[in-house]
Amino acid sequence: MSLAQKVPVTGAVIVTTPQDIALIDARKGLKMFEKVNIPILGIVENMSIHVCSNCGHAEHIFGEGGGEQMCKDYDVEFLGSLPLEMSIRQMADGGKPTVVGAPDSPAAEIYRRIARRVAVKVAEKAKDMSSKFPNIVVQNT
Repeated sequence: MSLAQKVPVTGAVIVTTPQDIALIDARKGLKMFEKVNIPILGIVENMSIHVCSNCGHAEHIFGEGGGEQMCKDYDVEFLGSLPLEMSIRQMADGGKPTVVGAPDSPAAEIYRRIARRVAVKVAEKAKDMSSKFPNIVVQNT
């Protein structure tokens, strides 16, 4: 919390999973950012659905719609849902983000869509933070 008060922040993105216990923590985080006047840019629901890599069957193993409901409860934008996929974990463990390792995959498109939404929200804030940083002078000696 003290870091959020000392470093200029345009906004926060809350990431949660759809299960009740995770949503409790996400709500606490949202309230903490509100307390220090950091705008909430939106909420992302991670592991929203599991898609079997063998048969393609999809199921909501951690529950369904928790992130979207939280958005309604707090009047915050829902930025998107990320699936629980083996390939995302494998690429991340290998040091490649999904948008690089599998740029044409449905998961990569979801990441890009969320990133565009966050970029728009940041641009809408248009906060000039220059006064919050120290003046840095480089001298050749």
